[in-house]
Amino acid sequence: MPKPLENHSFLFEIRAEQNERGNIITGRPIVYESVTDLGWFDEVIERGALDGADLTDVRFLVNHDLKKIPLARSRRNNGNSTMQLSPDYEGLAINVLLDTENNSDSRSLYSAVQRGDITGMSFMFSVDDEEWTDLESEHPTRRIKKIGSVVEVSAVTFPAYDSTEINARSKEALDNARSALEKARQIESEAVDTALELEKAKFNFLSNL
Repeated sequence: MPKPLENHSFLFEIRAEQNERGNIITGRPIVYESVTDLGWFDEVIERGALDGADLTDVRFLVNHDLKKIPLARSRRNNGNSTMQLSPDYEGLAINVLLDTENNSDSRSLYSAVQRGDITGMSFMFSVDDEEWTDLESEHPTRRIKKIGSVVEVSAVTFPAYDSTEINARSKEALDNARSALEKARQIESEAVDTALELEKAKFNFLSNL
């Protein structure tokens, strides 16, 4: 079965610039080692999680509105793409060429970023590997170790998860994360029970010598 897609948002600088190609947006939709509080657990994307990730076809949208036409697209990150992706030590940086002359949505976004009205970025991704820590606490941490694919990045109005439903993860994705947490806690509990049983058997064996 295909892995569920999730959204991750950051309040991170996004800039409107001009160069020889035209009007561009630059920003960083993925930030390594940044803690995001999702209410009942924290989440961190580990450095290097993008290594080997599928970035072959990534769209650029506003507020994850899949009903709208993409404002740019990266196809295998080639030179002809209207969005360039740059994985680096800090995460993922992007450079988006906007058609502000022929596309009114592009003009609106460029103006909003230029004025500082839009300051956040987000991305839609799947998870291949994760690890849970502090499971005994009321607020554990989910560490994303490997991202499977990135299919979309967005400029977002409200980059914090709890600020708006626009950036909230799909119910399915959150339910899957909750199930993964419960499973991790169950595995840890079973491991503790097994260790106790072994110690008990060892004690009984030594007592009968």
